[in-house]
Amino acid sequence: MNACCGPARESAATAATTTLSAPPADFAVPERRPAELLRGMVAVPGGPFLMGGEDEDAFPADGEGPVREVNLAPFHIDAACVTNARFAVFVKATGYRTEAELIGWSYVFGSFVPQEARHAVLPGTVPGAPWWRAVTGAHWRAPEGPGTSVGDRRDHPVVHMSWNDASAYARWAGKRLPTEAEWEKAARGGLVRARFPWGDELTPNGRHRCNIWQGDFPVRNTREDGFVGTAPAKAYAPNGFGLYNTSGNVWEWCADRFSADWHAEARPETRSDPAGPPHGESRVLRGGSYLCHRSYCNRYRIAARTSNTPDSTTGHGGFRCALTVRPR
Repeated sequence: MNACCGPARESAATAATTTLSAPPADFAVPERRPAELLRGMVAVPGGPFLMGGEDEDAFPADGEGPVREVNLAPFHIDAACVTNARFAVFVKATGYRTEAELIGWSYVFGSFVPQEARHAVLPGTVPGAPWWRAVTGAHWRAPEGPGTSVGDRRDHPVVHMSWNDASAYARWAGKRLPTEAEWEKAARGGLVRARFPWGDELTPNGRHRCNIWQGDFPVRNTREDGFVGTAPAKAYAPNGFGLYNTSGNVWEWCADRFSADWHAEARPETRSDPAGPPHGESRVLRGGSYLCHRSYCNRYRIAARTSNTPDSTTGHGGFRCALTVRPR
């Protein structure tokens, strides 16, 4: 991921780190009835849609374009990101420990670390993004470091999730991570080439429709949208398909490996149910987060994209799941 969006784990300017290829995920996957699998999900119809964008304020190096017709089979996707409450059920059932817990630290937006947790901030900063700090003891249950909790944020998206963590949860839930194409089609809510899930205007009639940064980044957030950090997973109105918060709030992992140009050429594997390039170290993230601001990172636009290594974790990284429903 671009350091401004969220640093990769190897970006930590500290020797007090350990590496781990992937967290253990040897738990039993329970049998689930179709009604249980589909609870909290919305159906997205199959067929073609226009994917990608050519916004004037886009990041060409991210590979947002070209605008291209992509055809998808029908699928279901979570209406909202996986919450702290839902992730807690998974952990209780399996004993799963996230990568941030196993490795011992994660990235936190520096001004969010409370005074009593300052001792846990590791030395060094992220080049180009000094607002990110590696904090010992930061993970999904303690998102700002030791002594913090999600007690009053059970309905907020779970954060400090690596791609590996998200994949493990999805497997336990009987689902999977969405492909990038599925994510974008669902996030658009049926709109064609719109900048946002609700249209082209960021604040129609002066109303905030997503959780991003207002004010002067990174020193002052006026919280005009109602939030400084994460918002509840179902904050604001849903889009045309019934999805919440596909712009802002938290970055969402997709199944695909990242490439800035693999998708540019029109061929069957890039235009019909594309699953991303076969090789690559990083995975795709979509949607932007509560730290996005037009002055430096307007990746809350629906066509925007970024990436990070599958073991990286941050205080604004979450996910939602998808499911292919086979006809009986």
